Amino acid sequence: MTARQAWVAAFVWIVMTLSASLAGAQPRHLAIDLVPETARPAAGSTVTLAFDARPEKGWHGYWKNGGDAGVETRLTWTLPAGVRAGALRYPVPGRLIVAGLMNYVYEAPFATLVDLTIPAGLAAGTRLPVRVKADYLVCTEQICVPETQTLSTELTVGDGAIDPATRTRFDAWRRKLPRPLGSPATWAAADGAFRLAVPFPAKAPIGSAYFYPLAAGAIDYAAPQTVTRDGDRIVVATKAAATPASGSIEGVLATGEGTGFAVTAAPGRVEPVAADTGGAWRAAAIAFAGALIGGLLLNIMPCVFPILSLKALSLAKAGGNERAARGEALAYTAGVVLVCVALGGVLLALRAGGSSVGWAFQLQDPRVIGVLLLLTAAIAFNLAGLFELPTPRFAGRSGAGGAFATGALAAFVATPCTGPFMGAALGAALVLPPVAAMLVFTGLGLGIALPFLLIGFVPALRRRLPRPGAWMVRLRHILSVPMFLTALALAWVLGRQAGVNAMTIGLAAILLAGCGLWWTGQRQAGGRVRAWWPAIPALVLGLLAVILVKPQAATASVATGIAGAEPFSETRLAALQREGRPVFAYFTADWCLTCKVNEKAAIETAATARAFANGKVAVLVGDWTDGDPILGRFIEAHNRAGVPLYLWYPKGAKQPRVLPQLLTTGMLTALPGR
Repeated sequence: MTARQAWVAAFVWIVMTLSASLAGAQPRHLAIDLVPETARPAAGSTVTLAFDARPEKGWHGYWKNGGDAGVETRLTWTLPAGVRAGALRYPVPGRLIVAGLMNYVYEAPFATLVDLTIPAGLAAGTRLPVRVKADYLVCTEQICVPETQTLSTELTVGDGAIDPATRTRFDAWRRKLPRPLGSPATWAAADGAFRLAVPFPAKAPIGSAYFYPLAAGAIDYAAPQTVTRDGDRIVVATKAAATPASGSIEGVLATGEGTGFAVTAAPGRVEPVAADTGGAWRAAAIAFAGALIGGLLLNIMPCVFPILSLKALSLAKAGGNERAARGEALAYTAGVVLVCVALGGVLLALRAGGSSVGWAFQLQDPRVIGVLLLLTAAIAFNLAGLFELPTPRFAGRSGAGGAFATGALAAFVATPCTGPFMGAALGAALVLPPVAAMLVFTGLGLGIALPFLLIGFVPALRRRLPRPGAWMVRLRHILSVPMFLTALALAWVLGRQAGVNAMTIGLAAILLAGCGLWWTGQRQAGGRVRAWWPAIPALVLGLLAVILVKPQAATASVATGIAGAEPFSETRLAALQREGRPVFAYFTADWCLTCKVNEKAAIETAATARAFANGKVAVLVGDWTDGDPILGRFIEAHNRAGVPLYLWYPKGAKQPRVLPQLLTTGMLTALPGR
């Protein structure tokens, strides 16, 4: 146990002790019933008792090992002479990260079991009163409350008969307990890495496997785990604990759907799974092609298309200078690819450090949104003719420096968008080796740059461009409109992430920058030297204002266009599946343009709502605006690097069908009938 965990545990138990006398007067957030499998156990037999626990909505209880912050339940028994209580047996837990701390929890109803041994030689009809005091911790994501309950039941020595309904309940509870693995496992830790090799038949399904250690000292709880099959074994790789364990390690290997195996691992040698280089590079090639096509489609987005259009027309204005055209095309491509590769590298580094981030991770920070807001507004003012950009020149002006900067800008403002092919490609990049993953991000950049690259290197395409003329000024003014709309959308996102005050600050920063740029434009028109002096302090003050914006607490949002939509959680999904209802689950973010288009055009329509209501379809909405790590892991489990993600669970199905990233109303209305 680390020092932090020891202090947390000590503090919690001190508070529990001090508050125990008041527990009966406090409202309880975890209802518990003590249920015997039979009220008439035979003398000399064993009877199982269940602690049937039901957390209040929004609260959770803890596993035997609570993780970074939870604590184990303590039981104090009062038993008749000769009766002995065994160890408490826990079902397979779930995971919950709060403020960067991993918790092993139960958010849905659960039952822990304990066996009582009844002494032999007792006469039939002997009464056996059983009393137990339970001290435990129950929490929400904001607060924790130590609670105490004293539970009791009375057994009578009899024939050991079990009621069929009670037997069914206990059978269901026992299926949630981890089963003995039967074969010894092996673990090894070196250079900060932990590996666990678990014997497991190659043909046996493992689902979303995850290892829960029973005690501290094995792994860094919050670090991501990689599970790889290697013939008849599973290798779990993750970050080792800061203070490593020695000797045997016990834990539970969860295999999905609340099932798992009890694992005992001895220290030994665990070789990493040999990488299938050929398979990885084949997967990388497929992902590269998907990223290339996805990047190409990003060029039609309103924040990228104006920039691409003006750069293309700048080549037409430059005439037939082949060398200059190719130089600008290469510079533009270099700017795009450099930004995509840099963002991909930062993404992989953050994930290697344990963060559950995905593509466009930077947009989860309102300060980045604020900077983008100022940037797009400035571009829109430039396109509208308010001012002219000096060297290095941006869209609409020639020069390799301007082309490079324009490419970098186009790639950066394109990150809120995800289109067909792109989601699956970037999801694959997250599980590929780093070099192969960087190839995928390079493909995305090449896809974005491809139209301008072709125009620069294919003279026939340049000859098809319209000849320069006064119409280009009008077109430039027209193209300012989608850039202004992009700025408006970013202002809305800023308000959603950080509140109306932050949105007001962002709009005030645009006003300040606009005044400085207008003054600069006036000085440029008059031929004044040092024309940029008014704009520089205005832009600096605007940037300082938006950089100081702080995010507000995230709140789950649901689609108002579909009645009864609920915030997504794996617990709620499992409950709906147990009810036999079909489920449409979708994952969105306020900064995701593709998400919002799909919501307005297909999801939040009257036809979709009517079809879902007739089919009794439950709708779950995962809001990933602020980068919720729990949602991030779920999205990653479905081979996606970010949003949008649309999942359809037909009635009775455990595994979903992943829907395309561009939806239509007809596509959704047809789902309930399938």
